[in-house]
Amino acid sequence: MSREMKDSGIEWIGQIPKEWSVELIGNNIKEIKDKNDDSSEDNALQFKMGTIISKMGGDSKYNPESLVAYTKVKEGDIVINGLNLSFDFISQRVGLVRSKGVITSTYLTLRPNSILHSDFVNYLFKAYDNCKAFHGMGRGLRQILTYRELRNQKLIYPSIQEQQKIADYLDKVCGEVDEMVALQEKMIEELKAYKQSVITEAVTKGLNPNAPMRDSGIDWIGEIPVLWEVMKIGLIFNNLDYLRKPISAEQRERNNPQYDYYGASGVIDKIDHYNVEDKVLLIGEDGANLVMRNLPLVYKAEGRFWVNNHAHILKPKKDDYDYMAHALEAANYRNYITGSAQPKLSQENLQTVKLPVPPISEQRSIASYLDTKCSEIDSLIALKQAKIEELKEYKKSVIYEYVTGKKEVV
Repeated sequence: MSREMKDSGIEWIGQIPKEWSVELIGNNIKEIKDKNDDSSEDNALQFKMGTIISKMGGDSKYNPESLVAYTKVKEGDIVINGLNLSFDFISQRVGLVRSKGVITSTYLTLRPNSILHSDFVNYLFKAYDNCKAFHGMGRGLRQILTYRELRNQKLIYPSIQEQQKIADYLDKVCGEVDEMVALQEKMIEELKAYKQSVITEAVTKGLNPNAPMRDSGIDWIGEIPVLWEVMKIGLIFNNLDYLRKPISAEQRERNNPQYDYYGASGVIDKIDHYNVEDKVLLIGEDGANLVMRNLPLVYKAEGRFWVNNHAHILKPKKDDYDYMAHALEAANYRNYITGSAQPKLSQENLQTVKLPVPPISEQRSIASYLDTKCSEIDSLIALKQAKIEELKEYKKSVIYEYVTGKKEVV
C-alpha cells in the first residue's frame, strides 16, 4: 500500500509522507562554536570527498599549538563547508564527524538534538547539497552560508526509528556504490599506467623487436636501437617561451571567447585574444603534476591560442611533431625538477633533458601506432569515467528518494 503524502512546503522536496514532521532547522539543530582555547584536543580533522577524516600524520604544521582557533567536535556532529556557495566543490560540502577532534572554524558545525539521528541528518543535508538547496542561502561577496540563515530553513524528518532505518539502508547502498566507484577508479589508474608503459616502450625500443640494441646511458630510457640517437631537448626544439604571458581572471575578456587559454594542465579557459599562432607542444612548468603525473604533462596546441607563464612552449626543429609529443610525455623529469612545496621545471633544466630520437621514418611509424593504441585506451578510460558519473548520480538519487520519503525502507 502506498503511503499517504502531503506537501512539505519545500519546493525542491515536494511531497513527503503525511506522518513526517516539518520544522525549522534551528528548532532541533544547534550551531557549535566550542573553540579549542586550551589546546586540549589535537586531532585535526578535514573534508575528503564528503567524509570527515583526521589529517594528523606527523606533519608539523598540524601541531596542537596551531589548533587553538579550531572548533571542538564530537562523534555525530555535522560539518558543512559553507564557503563560496557559488562554486561547486568536487569534495562535497557535507560530512559527518565519526570521532572527536577539531576542525577549522570557517566551517559550519552543527549538532542535532535527541529527536534526530545524526546519520539521517547527514544524508538529508547531502541531499540539500546535491540539489543545490544551500546555494541560495549564501550571503556576502563570497556567498557564505551562516547558521543565522540556515536555522530559518525547513527541516523534514520521520520518527527516530525510521530515521535509523533510512540511515542504515543508505549506509549499505552508498557503501556498495562507493566500492563500485573505487573499483572503476582503480581500473582507470591501471589503464593510465598501461598507457604510459605502452608509450615509454614504443619511444625507447621502437616497433621492431629484432632491432639490435645499445645502452642509451639514460636510466629511464635503458637500451635503444643502435641507429637511434639520444639528444637534449634544447637541440631538438625551438623554445618559444618568450611568447607566453600571464593574464588574470579579471583581465580575461569574454565578449567573444573563441581562443583556448592554456596553463600547466591544459586548457583552463576561453578568452577573446591569443598570443600564439602556431603548431607547438606545451609542457607544464610547475605544479604537483610534475611529480605525481596524475594528468597529462604535454599538450598539443595548434592555431591561435593563449599560453600563460605556467607552460613551456616547444616547437620541433625537424622531428615528427606527434612522435615528440609522445617522447616528451614518456620522459622522466624528476632529476630536473626543483622545489618540493611547489615543484618547478625551469626552462634551463628542461633544455638539458634527453630524449630518444629515432630516424624520422621510424618516428612517424611509432607516432601512428601510439595514436591508435592510446586512442583505444582513452576510450576505455572514458567508459570507466562515464560509469563513475552514472554511479554517483545513482547515489544522489537514492539518498534523495529515501531522505524525503519518496521511497520507504521495508
